[in-house]
Parts: sequence; structure tokens; C-alpha cells
Amino acid sequence: MDVGFGDSFLEPLLLKPELEQEQDAGRFRIVAVGDAWIVQRQLPDRSWKSQYQFTLLARQLGDFALRCQFQQTSPESHFTRQRICTLPTPDGRITLSDRKLIRTSGQMREERMLKDEDEWHAALKKFFGVEL
Repeated sequence: MDVGFGDSFLEPLLLKPELEQEQDAGRFRIVAVGDAWIVQRQLPDRSWKSQYQFTLLARQLGDFALRCQFQQTSPESHFTRQRICTLPTPDGRITLSDRKLIRTSGQMREERMLKDEDEWHAALKKFFGVEL
């Protein structure tokens, strides 16, 4: 059910309202409100934050074409403003956001700027197995 939301659950969530579901990335639940289903994530203070909502209306792959095109081509899209590569790890996530290397592990977060394009290419290869 993750629609490319990013730093979220890694295993599918059971479609059972109010069931708290624990994963390495945190605790999640789905709340039904009318025809909408809302995915929520528990915050460190134990409150719940809504992440996104969806319905059970059947869709065709083509229904997503315009939004996909926007994400890939629009100057307003997060994905066209900078280079980004991110990957979940067993205890967090590693992200290259332009020349910023971000590593999270549990509640720890470390950020550092890479000095140049050579270091960026090396990090892309080391952490993501990508060679350009």
C-alpha cells in the first residue's frame, strides 16, 4: 500500500482499521473515516500523525500517468529540483540529496556535505551500487 511515500513502513500493512502495526520503521495504523482510509504513524510523543489517505476505489495504471509525468518533468516536483537517491536499511535509511549524505539509524541522524562530484559518485556506488 505504500504509494512511494518515502520513509515509511516497508512491509504491507493489514487493512484493518485501528490495528496498531509495529515495524522497524515505527508503529502505524489505518483509520477509516467514511469512505477514506488514513495511514497514520505514531510520533515519539505517542501521538498519531496522518501521513496520507486513500480509498478502496479500483484504479487502472493509466490513472496515475499524469501525476507520474508531473513528478518526472515539472520544475515544481521535488524529484526534478535536485538529485536524490534513498534506500531503507535494517535500522534506518541512507539518502543522497544532491551532495548531502544523510544516514539515519533509529533516532540518530547524521548529515554531511560531500566535498565534490567525485565523492558523490563514490557514495552513489558504495551505498546504492550505482555507477554512472
